[in-house]
Amino acid sequence: MTEPTAPSRLIPALVYAALSTAIVSSLGMLLVPTISREMDVPVSTAQWMLTINLLVGAIATPAMGRLSDGPHKKRLLLWSLSIILAGSVVAAAAPNFTVFLIGRALQGLSYGIVPVAIALARRYVAADKVQFSISSLSVTVSTGIGIGYPLTGIIAGLFDFRFAFWFAALFVVTAIVVVLRAVPAGPDEHAPRVPFDFTGAGLLGLGLGAFLLGISEGPNWGWGSPWTIGTMIFAAAVLASWIGAELKTEHPLINLRVLRNGEVLLANCTAVGLGAAMYIGLSISSLVAQAPADTGYGIALPVFWAGFVMFPLSVGSFGANRLVRRLSHRISLTGLLPAGAGMMTVAGLLLYFAHTGLWEILTGMLVFGLGMGASYAAMPALIARSVATEELGSSVSFNQVLRTVGSSFGTAVAGAVLAANMALDLHPTGAGISATFAIGAALCAVVFIALLVHKLRTRTRRSVQGRSDAVKS
Repeated sequence: MTEPTAPSRLIPALVYAALSTAIVSSLGMLLVPTISREMDVPVSTAQWMLTINLLVGAIATPAMGRLSDGPHKKRLLLWSLSIILAGSVVAAAAPNFTVFLIGRALQGLSYGIVPVAIALARRYVAADKVQFSISSLSVTVSTGIGIGYPLTGIIAGLFDFRFAFWFAALFVVTAIVVVLRAVPAGPDEHAPRVPFDFTGAGLLGLGLGAFLLGISEGPNWGWGSPWTIGTMIFAAAVLASWIGAELKTEHPLINLRVLRNGEVLLANCTAVGLGAAMYIGLSISSLVAQAPADTGYGIALPVFWAGFVMFPLSVGSFGANRLVRRLSHRISLTGLLPAGAGMMTVAGLLLYFAHTGLWEILTGMLVFGLGMGASYAAMPALIARSVATEELGSSVSFNQVLRTVGSSFGTAVAGAVLAANMALDLHPTGAGISATFAIGAALCAVVFIALLVHKLRTRTRRSVQGRSDAVKS
């Protein structure tokens, strides 16, 4: 296949591959208490099943994004899925917590699947369908979370956590089969063949790893401790060195010069803010769902049912993506971002004011999903129309990395607030829960206001330019 005219089954296959890895990524938050109990480790130690997965994802995603700009896109996707499969098997069969963490680390490659899938869509899908395809792939992340949580809860509730990881392995196997059958074979002859930026990959991986380690462990080490401060200073120095190296390299891992484009910068800044707010909303809602009723806010759901709290998120994000397709000729991509951020702000406020009843959490998750669906559909599409095809994989993967960084920041903030508001029964107080929801809502509001101001300024600038051109003519 030499022209971008893919068979109709390509996009469903890529969506399925992205969905399978999104479900793998959801095998974390609900299972922390279970892993702590089953493997006889403290809850703080069990949290490393989230931290190690996030660290590997942040390091692997930009490298996978750059490699997806090259000629061997299908091979990269299959190798990544195979490593994720191996990680799922290792985690499922792990005899101890150390081996279990190795499996979770291998599963971290799941964060890089979406940029690879988007690069394949950009290459093989007809031009008039590329934007819709990219939006669908991006929204798959939130859709997969909404599906993965209920599945995890059901399997862990009926059996044990190992069955959840065996199920993930089976899901990934089917994704590999689908990719083998549906994705065009052979190298992409149109892709550039340039040397891989090992220096940039090493510096970015080291810097991001140190940064995410610092904000993940900050609540445990203490924000003012030498370990936390030293880690953050080290991360800043390494990332500064990475920026300098990338600007001098002819073929960088991530072309930072594209950040001069206003739409790319807008999408990336939004990714950080909304990523943090999203993770705060999801993690605290999950905590509220499983907390005992005597806390004053807990809904006391068993793990079997707690996962269903996230299902409306999937419904909302999927519905928003369908709506975006229908309204795409009326609403610009830059208009979708503030609309999505506005809905997420509404969801954050709903959860802040009302979160002690099951229907309140479900409503908040539904509105959250609508906002995420609109925002996540717009971000990669904005980038895709603003950068050259050969830079798409690295640019979208950088956006994905920033979402991960934002999520880590949200985790650290939520952990610090809850740790400072702990009751004698070792559950967070109602004030701590409300304060954390308030921070999430405030983050959404800040992003929404910034996007709205940008939208109004852009409209004013274009109006002035239009009148100026009319006068000249």
